[in-house]
Amino acid sequence: MSNLITTASPLTNPSILPLRSIREIVANRAVVVAPHPDDETLGCGGAIALLRSLGVDVRVLVISDGTLSHPNSQKFPAAALQALRFGETLIAMSVLGVDANDVTFLGLPDGSIPIPGSAEITSAVAACRLYLAQIAPQIIFLPWRYDPHPDHRATWNLIYTACRQLSLSSRLIEYPIWDWDEEQRGNLPQQQKVKSWRLDINTVVELKQQAIAAYRSQTTDLIDDDPEGFRLTPEMLSNFTRPWEVYLELKG
Repeated sequence: MSNLITTASPLTNPSILPLRSIREIVANRAVVVAPHPDDETLGCGGAIALLRSLGVDVRVLVISDGTLSHPNSQKFPAAALQALRFGETLIAMSVLGVDANDVTFLGLPDGSIPIPGSAEITSAVAACRLYLAQIAPQIIFLPWRYDPHPDHRATWNLIYTACRQLSLSSRLIEYPIWDWDEEQRGNLPQQQKVKSWRLDINTVVELKQQAIAAYRSQTTDLIDDDPEGFRLTPEMLSNFTRPWEVYLELKG
């Protein structure tokens, strides 16, 4: 029997979280890190649009190639699916005000983003370290460290490790994706003191919705020849089209 004491996730009742303005987190340079092509828009699309409207230099780093969303498609084998998903990201970012030159695709294998102890972890961390060293962002948006999806947790670890190795003092702001699914959501270890808040994105929520719609491979029947293919449900999408986004930061 585990002695670990847990506390409820802040997503259990997000509407009571403090509502903040983008001006409370504005910085000169920000990096948004996505485990898969679309996570940056789902989790941070409003923040991206608002920061760009204020002239902030926003860069986007997509970690995986996204090729496991439809692994059995004959119309879109891996190379074609990767090209499609990367193209969708560029369209979405254009909607939100991010230039294509400011989007970087690391291209690590979907479903196998390296974790500590794996043979590929050193090179993956090095790639993230090089990227971050060149930009030196004041803020890094990255996936929530306890996200139920292993690729999201692995992505958090890559970025966190790279930051530590660089001794970067960037503010780390984490965003939830799969914790919005009540069946997957977990509680928090009580010793983790988390500051949770909402960002007011009311003025750009329609832009965010347009950017999400750019991901046709994930939201429509565009790829119709894989019965096991992934598709975001309307219920899941409703968590990302509210007039606010939820973010989490570790205290202390």
